[in-house]
Amino acid sequence: MTATRPSCVAFRHVAFEGLGLLEPLLAERGFRVRYLDAGVDDLGAVDPLAPDLLVVLGGPIGADDDADYPFLTDEIRVLAARLAADRPTLGLCLGAQLMARALGARIYPAAGKEIGWAGIRLTGAGRDSCLRHLDGDETAVLHWHGDTFDLPDGAEHLAATDVCPNQAFRYGRNALALQFHAEAAGASLERWFIGHTGEIAATPGVTVPRLRADTARWSGPLTERGRRCFSEWLSTVIPDTDPVS
Repeated sequence: MTATRPSCVAFRHVAFEGLGLLEPLLAERGFRVRYLDAGVDDLGAVDPLAPDLLVVLGGPIGADDDADYPFLTDEIRVLAARLAADRPTLGLCLGAQLMARALGARIYPAAGKEIGWAGIRLTGAGRDSCLRHLDGDETAVLHWHGDTFDLPDGAEHLAATDVCPNQAFRYGRNALALQFHAEAAGASLERWFIGHTGEIAATPGVTVPRLRADTARWSGPLTERGRRCFSEWLSTVIPDTDPVS
């Protein structure tokens, strides 16, 4: 364990989309976790290289909606600096899209919305990465997005679905972008079903009872496998924070 507690800053876009499965893993490794709420806290005041780990979480806005949400400009600046310096960085859903944009990739509407539990297809590189823990018919992850992105130049493609060919990528040694949610499971998703009620109602084939039933089915496997996935990734990018056995 490091002499001083390592730090994690999480950019949060809506109050009910937090670190999820990552939070107890970070606690086990002694991290000091600080949430910064976009639109409320001054993201422009963040030193891009200071946190040991930066996590950019999901949210219902677009990654290029700067005109309505000018704080996105600060997020892009922070991400661009961290990615250039190869500092440990994790993007989830909107966070992955913002990472892609910070690397110069195009953001645009996907062929359709993906909302609900489904598997991912791993590339060869994905099967050699921490994402291998999420592979197989016995595991599904939560998808909740309508936009997607082109694979950034220099990024390593890790996962795909039919609707969104670019579901995950690695950049450098220490940056991981997941358009899907491997951190979200369990009863806390009831907050999502309330907070996203308008989008659920507007999306054909998506209902709260179906989401709730699939959450009950898949949360157990994802909790176990997601924990393995993120544990391996954290041990790789910040090895001196491995929990003491």
